[in-house]
Formats: sequence, C-alpha cells, structure tokens
Amino acid sequence: MNGGEVTGSLPVLDGQGRSLNCGWARNPLFVYNPPLLGGPPRVSVSAADRYIIFSATHILSFEVIDGGCLGHVGVSVISVKDRRRSTQNFDFPFPLGRFNLPPQSGEGSIRIREKNFLLDFILMKDGVRIIKVDMPRFGNHRHLRGEVVLSPPPGSQSIVTVSPWRREKYAFRYFRCSPWFITEGVMQFGTSEIYFTRDNAWGIFDWKRETRPRRDIRYWAAACGMAGGRLVGFNAGYGSADSSAGTENAFFLDGVIHKLDHVTFHIPPTNWLEKWKFTSNDRRLEMTFTPGQERRERRAMFFHSVKCRQVYGTFSGRVILDSGDPLGFWNITGFAERRKTRF
Repeated sequence: MNGGEVTGSLPVLDGQGRSLNCGWARNPLFVYNPPLLGGPPRVSVSAADRYIIFSATHILSFEVIDGGCLGHVGVSVISVKDRRRSTQNFDFPFPLGRFNLPPQSGEGSIRIREKNFLLDFILMKDGVRIIKVDMPRFGNHRHLRGEVVLSPPPGSQSIVTVSPWRREKYAFRYFRCSPWFITEGVMQFGTSEIYFTRDNAWGIFDWKRETRPRRDIRYWAAACGMAGGRLVGFNAGYGSADSSAGTENAFFLDGVIHKLDHVTFHIPPTNWLEKWKFTSNDRRLEMTFTPGQERRERRAMFFHSVKCRQVYGTFSGRVILDSGDPLGFWNITGFAERRKTRF
C-alpha cells in the first residue's frame, strides 16, 4: 500500500465483521465476505447498485437498494430538452437479501421480476453490462421497455474505496464508481423511442456495500462525456465516513484514473438551481456545475429514513492530470446530490 493505495488483494472485514483494511484502489481488489457480518443487526447492512445513462436528449437512472429493513427499486426518465421527469419507485419492507445483490462488483447478475415489472442488470465478459427493463405501467401508465449495452473502454480503471466510521466500530462503506461506459441501445417510452448511440451516450456504474452508521450524510457528484475527442468522467464525494486512508475523488481520461485529494462542493445556499463550484485542496480541479432540474425524494419505514436531494446538469472546468498536463472540459452531463440516512 502506497499513500493509501491498495495494490493487492485484501479482505474488507475481520473475523468480527469490522472493517480491517481501508484505502483506495484502481480496481476492485478488496474482497468482501458478508457471512462475517456478525456484529451489527442485519437491518443495518445495506447494498446498492445504480446505473445512470446520459444522451443528448435524455437521462435514465436505474437503482436497486437492499437497505435491510427497507428495499427500493427506482427508475427515472428525464428529458433534457423540456426538463420533464417521470419516476417509478417500488418499496419492499425488510428485503433482507431478496434481490440477491452479489458481494463483488465484478461478478454476478441481478434479476428482479415482480408482477408489475422486470429489471435485469446483466454482467458479461470483458466488463460489458446490459440493462433490460420492462415496466408496462411506468409513470402516467406509459410502457417503458428496452435494452442498453454499456461497454468499458480498453484498460479501464475505477475508483474503489473502503472507509470506516471513527465512532461506530462496525460501520464501513465499500464503494466503487466507474464513470466511463460507452452506451448503445433503445428504450421505448410510451409512443416515443429514446436512442443511445456510440460516441453520443455514456453511462456511470455506482456500487456500494456497507454497514450503515445510525446517521449519515453524503455529498456525491459524477459525470461523463467527451472532451477534445477523448472520453472523460469524474467521481467526487465526501461525507461523515473517515476518508483519511483515501478519498473517492478521481478524474478519468479514456477510462484511466487520475487520483484527486479532497474536493469541496460550493453549493448555493438558497437556490440549488444556481451555479455551483467545485475545487480540490490539491488545486488540481476547478469546475462549475450548471444545474438544469432538481429532484427530491424521501423514503421511510419504521426507524429507517432516506432523504435525497439531487440535481442534474452540466459540468465545465479544468483538471491537472497525473502527468502535470492540464485538460479542459465543457458541458459534460452529470449530477450532484446530498443524501441523508437515519437508522
């Protein structure tokens, strides 16, 4: 390990279910073994897979969460041009492994079949991922049906972190983000069709396994697109977890990671639809976020609640790569959010 970077395979947990090894990696080198989670109650264990797909006309979001006492499947279709959004949420009390989310981000597929929808996350060889959806009564009783293929660029890397909480010995977050997928496919939405074509559509894969603290707040932003004919993307975030062994902040050029230190979100205090600024303490990243629309969501069941405030828009700025060369980027599509969890 060098400066918090993990370069070989390490277990996430010790024999008592506590985080054993923390830091960051360029690939999913941490090994997560859920049967070791013997300390905290099962309802505090959480797993989530999320995909966000961008094109020039639409943004699609797919999310599956097993939150122990509260499960959630959410799909959103957002029109960039007219700023309209259609969302369908399904909540499941006490899923407790019902969705069979795999313990490793590089293995296993997910199929959720209910009487009113079908959602598949399929993992193929070479890291290709396929999303299939069939929801006959989506939004205003329109049908959402289709398939998209997400392909990684050659030699791609991810930002992978394991972070503990200082005052809660069993709480940890195992996180992976890959903001560089090339996307192709078609989604039928009511009477219209949404096309995702190569070089004009991109995708982000967000993966998380954790034992939650009793209270958590997290800020997160990610985006991907093209700059000067090259594929770029980034992940930035911070919260109440201890990131001293390695932050989740990174910029990607053609799928290769350029690691950043701490990134600060400068959020307008009164109106989240005004421009934001992002800066890093190592002075390698400066960018502006121009929001287009805002989404708020709240889910609660018994003693567990989630509040999410999310904005979609475009990012422009400048980053210093690991080589020391500057790179400018303009109007790449992405989002920023604040998520509060109470357990």
